Amino acid sequence: MDKVTFTAQPRDKSVKAKILRKKNLIPAEYYGHGVENMSLQLDYQSFRKLYKKAGNNTVIDLEVEGKGMKNVLIHNVDTHTVSDLYTHVEFINVRMDEEVTTTIPVRLEGTAPAVKDMGGTLIQNLDGIDVTCLPKDLVHEIVIDVSSLVDFNSSITVADLKIPKGITVTNEPDASVAYVTPPREEEVAPVDAAVVDVAAVEVPGEKKEGEEDGEAKSE
Repeated sequence: MDKVTFTAQPRDKSVKAKILRKKNLIPAEYYGHGVENMSLQLDYQSFRKLYKKAGNNTVIDLEVEGKGMKNVLIHNVDTHTVSDLYTHVEFINVRMDEEVTTTIPVRLEGTAPAVKDMGGTLIQNLDGIDVTCLPKDLVHEIVIDVSSLVDFNSSITVADLKIPKGITVTNEPDASVAYVTPPREEEVAPVDAAVVDVAAVEVPGEKKEGEEDGEAKSE
């Protein structure tokens, strides 16, 4: 099991969230079944590094100053619609003897022969797989070798994944994870081979040779 440690401070609720953010702090909440909810504040840069490493599926030893150590998962992270900066975080309490349901990211590695030798495009259908397991069995990611994608008929499904012991996948076994599509053929507009005799086309209102004032000359 991957596990990391992080320190948070209790939040003074009299201080508005926008004031915390100006001080490079993130307002946060800790909650869960059978525990007392706590309002926290997190150092922005420290949390940014934590989230990059742990994501939403790594158990964190959350040390709250004056409140002891908590086993948690990052349950939700809100971001600003324009700046994309973190604005609020939710930690959910984890009991090590109870199963959790989460999503483990899927990362592709290696080179697919259908891409290298046949000019295809690698398509990843699933960015993560849904799982149920005890917290101790969680892993940070599932790595998939795409070297088995030798042609455009090959694919990798959920059933092909090597899942660590103790983890139950809830996706359908035949769900596609990755495959390679053939190169797109350039569409060429068909050329009309018919040749039009422009001189033979009669234009309404145009006088024909040998006509005057709309009447044909008499011989």
